[in-house]
Amino acid sequence: MTHEIPESDLLRMARDAARDAYAPYSGFRVGAALLAGSGKVYTGFNVENASYGATCCAERIAFYRALAAGERTFRAIAVTGGRPGETETDCPPCGICLQVMREFCDPGQFLILLASRKAPLAAFLPFGFSLDDSTGSV
Repeated sequence: MTHEIPESDLLRMARDAARDAYAPYSGFRVGAALLAGSGKVYTGFNVENASYGATCCAERIAFYRALAAGERTFRAIAVTGGRPGETETDCPPCGICLQVMREFCDPGQFLILLASRKAPLAAFLPFGFSLDDSTGSV
């Protein structure tokens, strides 16, 4: 169990979110379900764009929705991905998403759940940049 929400439920919410993904270019749909410190879950899905740099990952969308709702502490995120009709694969977050997670999460405590494995953020991003590393100029 991940805090008050079973891991299987968080993964199911991520799978459900992936169904709404906008992925006309890759066909690869990703869903994320983010468990906030409040116990509320925020979902996101990937949104592709013809200008690839404008694409946004499911994980960041879930984080940004939670932040817009006033959340600032987070416990876990489930991420699932795959093409419709294919077997779900592990879909680890990209480097940008991991860095966003590092901004708001304790790397030793925040849990990342994938289809077949789980690990703390620190295992995915062992040398993430944080406010502690900043020289004060942003």
